[in-house]
Amino acid sequence: MTHKYRMFRRHSGVYFIQDNETGKQESLRTKNKGEAERLLQAKNEAHRQPAINVQIARAYLMAADPKLVTRTWQEVMDAIVLLKRGTNRERWERAIADRSFDSIRRVSLMETRSDHFLKVLEEGKVSSNLYLRRIHNHALAMDWLLKPVIPKRSWPKVHHKAKRAITAEEHRRVVEREKNPERQGFYRLCWYLGGSQMDVATLTTEDVDWTDRTICYERWKLKNHESTALKPPLVHFGDEVAAILALLPTIGPLFPNLCQVQSKDRANEFRQRCHGLGIVGISLHSYRYAWAERARQCGFPQRFAQEALGHNSKAVHAAYAKKAEVRVPSLEEWERQMKGKIIEFQAAAQTPSDSVVQQNPLAAQGL
Repeated sequence: MTHKYRMFRRHSGVYFIQDNETGKQESLRTKNKGEAERLLQAKNEAHRQPAINVQIARAYLMAADPKLVTRTWQEVMDAIVLLKRGTNRERWERAIADRSFDSIRRVSLMETRSDHFLKVLEEGKVSSNLYLRRIHNHALAMDWLLKPVIPKRSWPKVHHKAKRAITAEEHRRVVEREKNPERQGFYRLCWYLGGSQMDVATLTTEDVDWTDRTICYERWKLKNHESTALKPPLVHFGDEVAAILALLPTIGPLFPNLCQVQSKDRANEFRQRCHGLGIVGISLHSYRYAWAERARQCGFPQRFAQEALGHNSKAVHAAYAKKAEVRVPSLEEWERQMKGKIIEFQAAAQTPSDSVVQQNPLAAQGL
């Protein structure tokens, strides 16, 4: 019987093996002949009886965890869904129902090869790539996988579609086209607040403080967040928002009908409005990008924008990184303006105001 490997020793005294079919050589990292012969025998035995080796490995693994050998990827998906709550759970249920996962649902974790995952990534979309990573990482974290199916650096890169903000002209056309007063007010408030569609649609009159003219609400996506340090956005509003709020209900939800509609249905309604106007490339989420870009263009400090939209908001990072166009003044013009403000401030500090003189006549006499 022909063996796959043969052994030889080099001048250094270290034993090597050579593949008789390919000629590839590999060091056994030992100078002891007895150890080298045992390693050679193990190599040839592993090649000769791979099926037996797999069965032996299964026997050892089942002794440690009976389900380690039989657990399938569908069971991993189901286990993840059980840990989720609310809209996050609904999102996961829709994600794992994707047809691209059908090829691995009944495949056991121990029999999974990289080819299985690559097929899913080839047939799926961007979301398939993202959720497959999370499913794979969950299995690793639970010690259901002995090693990664695909190494971290070998995963295909995720390429998101380019997202853009809705322009002022597009927003005006959408509002003018909308005949439903509630939806019209919803779109207008999204433009001024920049909140996510779920957050704006579920606003109530209790979230509005007319005394301080602020709107404070708890973000839906962070309601079940473990961190207690996250503060709800507190946004001051001006006359335009006040005029919109004056047309909305004074008790209960600001949008009583829209708050009961699912997010996907609100998104579809907005998409239909845009389609009828010939507007493409935007969604309800584009209002967040529009708010961030407008804030960047008018010089709104980034920390304020982060407080309004969230510190991890992609809209803020995108707008303040490169997308928003800003007119940069010349240095000499900026210096001249700053010197003028300093002179005005000093003059105001040295001259008592009329109100102070009226309230305290002795102040005008320096007494």
